[in-house]
Amino acid sequence: MARYILKRILLMIPVVLGISLLVFSMLELSPGDPAQIILGMRATPEALENLREEMGLNQPFWTRYFNYIINAVQGDFGTSWRTNLPVFNEIMARLLTTVRLALGAMVLVVAIGIPVGILSAVKQYSLLDNMALTGALILSSMPAFWLGTLLILLFALKLSWLPAMGNNEVSGYILPWITLAASYLATLVRMTRSSMLEVIRADYIKMARAKGANERQVILRHALRNALLPIVTIVGMNFAGLLGGTVIIEQVFTLNGLGSLAITSVRQLDVPMVMAEVLFIALITSVINLIVDVLYVYIDPRLKSQYVKIRKARG
Repeated sequence: MARYILKRILLMIPVVLGISLLVFSMLELSPGDPAQIILGMRATPEALENLREEMGLNQPFWTRYFNYIINAVQGDFGTSWRTNLPVFNEIMARLLTTVRLALGAMVLVVAIGIPVGILSAVKQYSLLDNMALTGALILSSMPAFWLGTLLILLFALKLSWLPAMGNNEVSGYILPWITLAASYLATLVRMTRSSMLEVIRADYIKMARAKGANERQVILRHALRNALLPIVTIVGMNFAGLLGGTVIIEQVFTLNGLGSLAITSVRQLDVPMVMAEVLFIALITSVINLIVDVLYVYIDPRLKSQYVKIRKARG
């Protein structure tokens, strides 16, 4: 198992490097001159040339890219061209907000989506099932900015129950959590329902019932465990999507996270800041995928036995 985890960690390196090269190339091809954006339209040609030299923009593309990667591996992500502050410090100051937003939304998605999906499968074609599917369809069709605006109008402006703008208190995150979780919740409900329906029709479930096991044991111990693989997969994918999908939510609720920072950085061609944000998100997403793969082994022991057989065959 340790060798498998080490192998997956090593595979993360080319993935992160590939993403960094892609983003660096896109920023290189983007229209606009960072020196012109920083100094303004009235800057003299001499001042622009000096700033380009200072920022290393006169160097070849591959030289700048490799220099950036070498410095990033050593923990130096450069200085923001927009604020002239260390990129690492600015990202760390905002990373907690984005992670808190994504984690809170993920807790809502899992705590509501899995139980509702299980009940919807167990009570197939019932009123509860129809309500769950209808609610999932409605939530998945709502744009995040529109749902967030409606929640602000209702709970903040009309009822005055919650703040309209996000803050560091739990109450300031409730509306952003609900808005961010809505579409992912709909996806998880449908996935859990379909996965459970496929499992509860299997012969071993009928056998467990025939042996006298009560319905709760059949659903939770037998059916749910065998239906967890696709559910865990979608949860991992959703969490990665939540991290990258906070841009709109942060704009709607004026939260100072990585999303709002990314928009500002892209508009002003702040290459060091954009690169560092992408690398952080890519690294977190890769770690989540690794955790999901490890969970597979504990959920389904057959995967571990297959891995052991492969190791013995190669040895």
